[in-house]
Amino acid sequence: MAEMVIDEVSEDLPPVLRGGFEPVTDELVVDRLEVIGEVPKDLNGAYFRNGPNRRFAAPGRYHWYDGDGMLHAAYFDRGRVSYRNRWIRTAPLAEELAAGRALWKGLRETPRADRPDMPVKNTSNTDVKFHNGKLITMWYLAGGMYHVDPMTLETLGPVSFAGAPDLRASAHSKTDERTGEFLYFDYFKHAPYMEYGVISADGRLATRIPIALPGPRLPHDMAFTENYAILHDFPLTYDMDALATGRHKLKFYTEWGSRFAIVPRHGTPDQIRWFSAEPAYLLHVINAWEEGPPENREVVMLGTPFRLPRDLAGNIEAEKFARAWSTMQHRDYITYEWRFNLATGKTAERIIDDTFCCEFPMINTRYQGYKSRYAYAINMVRGSLHQPRFAGLAKFDFETGVIQAYSEGRDFFYNEAPFAPADNPQSEDHGYVVSFVWNARERRSELQIFDARNFGSGPIARVILPRRVPNGFHATWVSAERLASGK
Repeated sequence: MAEMVIDEVSEDLPPVLRGGFEPVTDELVVDRLEVIGEVPKDLNGAYFRNGPNRRFAAPGRYHWYDGDGMLHAAYFDRGRVSYRNRWIRTAPLAEELAAGRALWKGLRETPRADRPDMPVKNTSNTDVKFHNGKLITMWYLAGGMYHVDPMTLETLGPVSFAGAPDLRASAHSKTDERTGEFLYFDYFKHAPYMEYGVISADGRLATRIPIALPGPRLPHDMAFTENYAILHDFPLTYDMDALATGRHKLKFYTEWGSRFAIVPRHGTPDQIRWFSAEPAYLLHVINAWEEGPPENREVVMLGTPFRLPRDLAGNIEAEKFARAWSTMQHRDYITYEWRFNLATGKTAERIIDDTFCCEFPMINTRYQGYKSRYAYAINMVRGSLHQPRFAGLAKFDFETGVIQAYSEGRDFFYNEAPFAPADNPQSEDHGYVVSFVWNARERRSELQIFDARNFGSGPIARVILPRRVPNGFHATWVSAERLASGK
């Protein structure tokens, strides 16, 4: 394999290119790893994490989201762990490799006017899901997705489904493990501004409908239940006056409030029902499900929206929020619940917890779309100005209200930590939580494993990795059974 070389990383680069964020320069396969403690023998499957890893330095200001997508994987087999990493070979990365230099600047610079097909580089660096025997990598600004072999991490090419060969979708499209379906959404700057669809378990387009919005929006996630999909219309979007002149600036339109589209999973545009709610902006859903008798059915959705800044009179400081979010300086989150009553058309909402600042929530994905009791999230440091701080992990018990948290201190940076069920699980939380962790004290990356039922006691095993795993974004766990069956 040809060596992958990045330009020299120097101390005058931004914090999100140094330390635990510093890009790695090669692709490794390592079968024997040092373990402190003991890896459980009933933990079998693979932990895949996507994230930014810049290949070529580019002129201008750097944003953490700019890096090229790279997958890091840890494979668990009856107490043994192996590791590998590979770049996601996107089309724009192929162009840059051929040119030997960066061809796109970052998000904080002017988009390429000569590339209306891709003014901003689709790095496919945001999320990763498993569907129909392959990994799917996605980008948060919506674009073409990529298929990756889950065992070799080789990029197989752009995603192509029967009936939708060139499908675009945003990150945080979802796989329903019970049906095998892949539910997606796409958004864009022209009417109808959003699209929703479903890909069948065997890779065929099953449903594709427009979701008409009043104008362009910036949704980040979606949710689903057994029978419905929930799409988001939040009032954080482009400043329309600036957009008319070709400039990209964010604005929070408090007066719009929030809206949620609830549509039958395989529904039609005339079946979309809109529910209104308080002004908010949400990056990540925890879960959603249906609750109550048919005559008073509710769709319940949990998530981790931003705590909005307010003045002394309690008014939302809209301009402050938009400015801080656009520069990654607003990191204050609450745990929240929305209830959409299908009989009355009303929305009820409440704060579940506003003490812990938690984001990047994960659950036992077998319960995705169905009522779940537990969630596992990253403890975030509020208001860190120069770089994000993923300071620890937390487990939420929504039945008892108990929250367990764990951190080894400011020298440790945790990554999104999926739940990995034990073989033959006996309960929703019978299993483990796994996370790539940057240990700045030892200047090394570790794979930490927690017993989900005894979460607050800390890791039961640490797998010492032979190289740095740069801090990244989203992850998924795929059991050995699913890897073998492709479902």
